[in-house]
Amino acid sequence: MVSHPLLEVRDVASGYGETQILFGVSLRVEKGGITALLGSNGAGKTTTLWTIMGVLSAWKGRIIFSQANVTRLPTHRRVEMGLVLVPEGRRLWPNLTVHENLVLGATPPRARARMEENLEIVFNLFPRLKERLNQKAGTLSGGEQQMLAIARGLMTGPEVLMLDEPSLGLAPKLVQEIASILKRLRDEEGKTVLLVEQNVHISLSIADYGYILENGRIVLEGEPEELQKDPRLKQAYLGV
Repeated sequence: MVSHPLLEVRDVASGYGETQILFGVSLRVEKGGITALLGSNGAGKTTTLWTIMGVLSAWKGRIIFSQANVTRLPTHRRVEMGLVLVPEGRRLWPNLTVHENLVLGATPPRARARMEENLEIVFNLFPRLKERLNQKAGTLSGGEQQMLAIARGLMTGPEVLMLDEPSLGLAPKLVQEIASILKRLRDEEGKTVLLVEQNVHISLSIADYGYILENGRIVLEGEPEELQKDPRLKQAYLGV
């Protein structure tokens, strides 16, 4: 029996205006696992996520989600199907409360139907947010805001939760805390995660499989133990 990944990017090219950023990117995201997409700043990681979400059009190639070709679907349809992105920079509604931010995450019909169930998952993973339900999001600490951004993504009811640089700007202790939460999402909730990061160490410590992106091309892939030993990993990051 052939195993199909939950999400597959096949030979995708994309970019901004006339500037090409991705050159034939291919990757697979297996159900119930954490897949890491790593690379230095400017490698094309965010462009890959935006193309998966349909914010940017794929110039060529295909995006397959749940065995359906979603390459030409608008972004809102992909979200309704369960593709959810937690963008870099959190992008919360700072003047709304924690609770209001969470409820606004549950906009797709499939998410509204499971709002109470998803809230329970969120409060189990992020007890600190439960304590701050009526606090305005803009008054939270950086770590708490990142937790709220992830929690809001979970309220959307994702089949694949994609995170863009969740460790950015956080203290090492908080980075470890976010990593532990992502592991629990996989191990306890069975969630599928595509993690985009510059932080190699933390990503490979929790990932099941990883891809290294350099100048818009996948230059290396494998299980974390293999990647950590490969000199090309250092080359992709340091250009040495």
